[in-house]
Amino acid sequence: MLNTLTTSARSARGDAALWTVLAAATGYGFRDAGSASLTLDLVLPLAVLAVAVPWSRRSPGAAVVLVNGLCVMGLADASTPGNAHVLSLAALSCLLGTRVAGARRPLLVLAGCAAVDLATCAVLRAQPVWWFYALTVLPAALLLPWLAGRHWRGRRQLVREGWRLARGLEERQHLVAERARLTERAEIAADMHDSLGHALSLVALRAGALELSPDLTDRDRADLADLRGTIADAVEQVRETVAVLRDPPGRDTGAGLPVNDTVEDLLSRAVASGVPVRWERRGASPPLSCPVERGMYRVVQEALTNATKHAPDCSISVRITHEPDRTRVSVVNAVPSAGGPAHAGAGPASGVGRGLTGLQERVTVLGGSLRTGSGSGGFHVTAVLPHRATTAARTATTAARTATTAPGPATAPGRPAGIPGPTSPSGTARRPDPGTAPGTAPAPDPIGAMDPDAAPGEILPESAERLASVRSDARRRSALAFVAPVVAAVFFVPSAGYLAWQLTTSVLPPSRFDELTTGRPRTELAPLLPARAYPYPSDHARSAPRPPGARCEFYRSGRDLLDEVDLYRLCWSGGTLVTKDTVPAGRP
Repeated sequence: MLNTLTTSARSARGDAALWTVLAAATGYGFRDAGSASLTLDLVLPLAVLAVAVPWSRRSPGAAVVLVNGLCVMGLADASTPGNAHVLSLAALSCLLGTRVAGARRPLLVLAGCAAVDLATCAVLRAQPVWWFYALTVLPAALLLPWLAGRHWRGRRQLVREGWRLARGLEERQHLVAERARLTERAEIAADMHDSLGHALSLVALRAGALELSPDLTDRDRADLADLRGTIADAVEQVRETVAVLRDPPGRDTGAGLPVNDTVEDLLSRAVASGVPVRWERRGASPPLSCPVERGMYRVVQEALTNATKHAPDCSISVRITHEPDRTRVSVVNAVPSAGGPAHAGAGPASGVGRGLTGLQERVTVLGGSLRTGSGSGGFHVTAVLPHRATTAARTATTAARTATTAPGPATAPGRPAGIPGPTSPSGTARRPDPGTAPGTAPAPDPIGAMDPDAAPGEILPESAERLASVRSDARRRSALAFVAPVVAAVFFVPSAGYLAWQLTTSVLPPSRFDELTTGRPRTELAPLLPARAYPYPSDHARSAPRPPGARCEFYRSGRDLLDEVDLYRLCWSGGTLVTKDTVPAGRP
């Protein structure tokens, strides 16, 4: 509420200041006119400006039309078309350009005002000076300030878009830093799960073996039992810590990962719960590393969970095949007779959450592969796991994580290897192509590509495209603001120059007019006459009575181009000056 009141007060002060300036120009024009009407030439224009200036905020086109009406009153003036309202027209036209984004409606308004001006000249049968004024001064006061206002609006919009984009980039930088922090937590959790937990388990196993040694005393055995219990507690605490680090808030961090459970125990519980599971194990069971065994357990558990959730009461077949260097786990659940439900949870994109996605990551970490999808017999989940999680596999996985999260090829100083920094050298984040293979270089930075002349194939985000569009509009308006005056000058300057040449070369000074004597031949008076006669006398001047058979010529009495001056009429008969008279500037 306070901001609204402040904005309204600021707008009112601005309107008052603009009205004061335009009113001062109007008052100066009224004082300079001398014999002008107080009501029509001062009071009425000030009232119109008092309405048009604040109205220009809601309807700037209507405000321009109102002020153009004041200029039309000048065209109806018998003495001169020029008045101080041209300044007001230019100011309101500039506001039209700054306050209206489009160009179609303002151009219609400007064209309509120009048409009204020309129609007024045609109806009043105005003199050439009035036409010249309506064809040059008034269009310039309408068009050029409007172009300047559009250019100013474009520059301000470009600056606003730049600051808005800068704020967005700053917020995104904080998000990338937070993502890097979470990635670092996940890396620490993975290291603790795969190395520290396994090492502690081996220490506990060694302590249990030493406890059975016949050479130890009862006290030594008691100490070893306490040590083994302490290590077991430490392992459990490590697992809980890893669960907190790896799983997002709100999830059951310990679900599905019991410490001493096996695949056989998992399947036995499923059968005891009434799940129609048939399972078999082929080949000799090799010694599996702890991470691989937990990965195999997780594959079976996730497949059973999805099958019982999306295809209840349907048979499930589990097959574990041990090969010389790898183990293949295959889980197939039948499709319900009605169809559809088994496919509803077929993949992560269909609404099963992040289960299969997390499972894919877990299997990839171990150096294996996972395939899911519908096939003959139902929905298949097949995982192939090596018997040992090799170092090469873990290195490739770490590189893949870095490629999908790191903003640049180098990590920040002081950051552990494999943990990405929050921003690229340009201060922006790189977003990888979802189809990029693990270990490949990330795509070029799309956020940093603010230049619309980006390299071919480089992807620009929505913010960069919007900034490029605003920048293009600003350049186009700038070019139009410079080109339009040039085009107008090419169009108007020759005609204006020709008209000015005609007006100035047909001037007969009053002193020479006094020297002209009737009854003298033209050859004697030729040195006193201008180069040519005035070609645009008014109709009332042409209709003035003339001697029978005489041919009359008109000359201007002054060089004022914007003011109507008296005309001198010289009538010739047979090459002799028969009459000379003055046609007043005022209309009858």
